[in-house]
Amino acid sequence: MLALGSLVLAQGVNAAARQTPSIFAPASTPAAEVAGYAWLVIAICAVIFVIVGGMTLFALYRFRARPGDEGREPPQIYASSQIELAWTVVPILIVFVLSLVTARTILALQKDERPEGWLEVTAIGHQWWWEFHYPEYGFTTANELHIPLSEGADPWPTFLNLQSQDVIHSLWVPRLSGKTDVIPNRTNHLWMDPHEPGLYVGQCAEYCGTQHAGMLLRVVVEPREDFERWVAEQQRPAVARESLESERALFEQTACISCHTVRGTVARGEFGPDLTHLMSRATLGSGVARNDRANLIEWVTNPDHLKPGARMPAMQLAPAEINGIVDYLVSLE
Repeated sequence: MLALGSLVLAQGVNAAARQTPSIFAPASTPAAEVAGYAWLVIAICAVIFVIVGGMTLFALYRFRARPGDEGREPPQIYASSQIELAWTVVPILIVFVLSLVTARTILALQKDERPEGWLEVTAIGHQWWWEFHYPEYGFTTANELHIPLSEGADPWPTFLNLQSQDVIHSLWVPRLSGKTDVIPNRTNHLWMDPHEPGLYVGQCAEYCGTQHAGMLLRVVVEPREDFERWVAEQQRPAVARESLESERALFEQTACISCHTVRGTVARGEFGPDLTHLMSRATLGSGVARNDRANLIEWVTNPDHLKPGARMPAMQLAPAEINGIVDYLVSLE
């Protein structure tokens, strides 16, 4: 019930995306490869179903009991070389075709040759959130992956290095790529070249513990100019307004700085998400709640209430201290 509730809440949070996370509405070359393969398998299975079902119905009708059949045994056929040959050769041909198509699809998805101008992102799975590091630009964010639109005349594909900090996860954005496992002590790879701008919802697709269903991600695909503007904003260090210096000092005196990073401050923790531009993200807790002041207060007060089993502890702070810390966090845009 907790997993179902988290998923329903996350879907509500992501409703603004207006995108159906379906493999049959691909918006990227890898997703199109997966959809094409799925349609082929469905078509072959449908043909087999129609043939077998049709022959079964024909046999039921053709050899039904008729008046006068009582006590008379129908002709007994003990072997048919033609039928045995058919049910041996046809499945072999089907498996052979599917094997060839499977190999071609795998080769297309596991692309090792990276074209000029590709964007590299390292995606790290945690229980239960996503970390995204942009080595070319020198910053880290969480739970919301921004990538550029890759148009035919101006391709800019994104290649992800997938790593895990704890257990096996699996990154899956149905409209942009096939799912790929995220395994401890191993780096897997995944690529996307989205052809349509928009917001795409993804999910951890490998059961990874209590909050598996609450480990969503949002992929924002935007034109080159918008992406470069977002990058420039993310590269800025955190700058607190003078009126919030006391709130910043309060934040830096708590255990928050042991787990979180805020560039431009003494906070250098790496266990939790980077908070430098926290308010540029639409959700909290990897999609379990909207990122607003009320939910931030609830999250700092008792994360387990919004996300049962969350690794972040309740800070046991006084209400005035929580309000001061949230005032500072809300300024991290």
